[in-house]
Amino acid sequence: MDKLVIEGGVKLKGEVSVSGAKNSVLPILAATLLTDEKCEISGTPNLHDTITMLKILRALGKNTEFKNSTVRISHNKHTNFVADYKLVSTMRASFCVLGPLIAKLKKARVSLPGGCVIGIRPVDLHIKGIKSLGVDIDIQSGYVIAKTKQLRGSHIYLGGIYGSSVLATDNVMMAATLAKGKTIIESAACEPEVEDLAEFLIKMGAKIKGHGTPIIEIEGVKELHGAAHTIIPDRIEAGTFLIAALITGGDITIKGALYKHLGAVIDKLRQAGAYIINSDHSIRVRRKTRLKPVNVTTLPYPGFPTDMQAQILSLMGITPGISVITEKIYPDRFMHVAELNRMGAHIQREGPHAIVEGARRLSGAPVMASDLRASASLVLAGLVASGRTDVSRIYHLDRGYENLEIKLQKLGARIRRGKE
Repeated sequence: MDKLVIEGGVKLKGEVSVSGAKNSVLPILAATLLTDEKCEISGTPNLHDTITMLKILRALGKNTEFKNSTVRISHNKHTNFVADYKLVSTMRASFCVLGPLIAKLKKARVSLPGGCVIGIRPVDLHIKGIKSLGVDIDIQSGYVIAKTKQLRGSHIYLGGIYGSSVLATDNVMMAATLAKGKTIIESAACEPEVEDLAEFLIKMGAKIKGHGTPIIEIEGVKELHGAAHTIIPDRIEAGTFLIAALITGGDITIKGALYKHLGAVIDKLRQAGAYIINSDHSIRVRRKTRLKPVNVTTLPYPGFPTDMQAQILSLMGITPGISVITEKIYPDRFMHVAELNRMGAHIQREGPHAIVEGARRLSGAPVMASDLRASASLVLAGLVASGRTDVSRIYHLDRGYENLEIKLQKLGARIRRGKE
């Protein structure tokens, strides 16, 4: 099992390029199940989750070729409607094959999903939305069993107790592309990754309006065809590098980052003392003043993303003063707090709130990653800590960051991959 070994104290400087968005490419790959024609997806990040999704596609009847950040997908004349537990249970996003399978084959058997342990993340909104399209659904032995004679358009409200759901919106939108009549998704997720999926579906021949807003309209069509598409840049990776510059007191230009996707993050970082310049297809960031504490509440897009909560918590861990981080999407997503405290942070958990009293310094220590974004927060802490930090269980990190240690090395970080 791999780990990352970090010798902290280096101010990161230089240029770094962000990869394609993990949360965009996975549902887009699933959407290729809606057609038997060839599809080509460029800007695909080489992640553990990407490889898992390609394995699922092959098990469901697709040929896949992944080379030079481009995936080419074709039909191999063997169609399977069963998404097996061994693969789906390892990655939550794989559950979004349900919508395409039921739309294309009128039947599906999909294992209930797994992924990072960051709190309860039920699939009730997925099932509610798919059922609303005229699908009979049963749950047996850990599988969702779905069947229908004909998908029918419907007016669907997809709001949940913590707001909209990206994957549920993706799943229902994909299924609705081949339904008879019009589907309206109310309280749809507005994230750029949902927009990216909709743009790919439109290239395939789908009729979709309103993507990027809380109300999406889909007029069903009889069939979809193959298409080529380029994945948007990963805004969470870009946000992680923004914080890497601030936490180390460095100066980084992030190539490929889209400023328009990072509004809430940039706003908070400017409040915290960042100097940020937006250029064509890049963002430059460095400290403008001494770091200042900020209060952050995670919210659905365009609010501050839950996937950046752990990273800004690390930044506040070395920021003088008191800050409060409130998690409204996944209230239990604070397993990184104990590990940051092992490095000398002063963070107290109060329900969905983390109260941070900035420490004068962090000290390197052996720490263990619990999930994808927690991994990133521990790496960020290690970059600024004195001494050596060993971050174990980085298979979580490899699920969502492409060659992170190599990119950090090019910025001057003393970081290497080793064996536990």
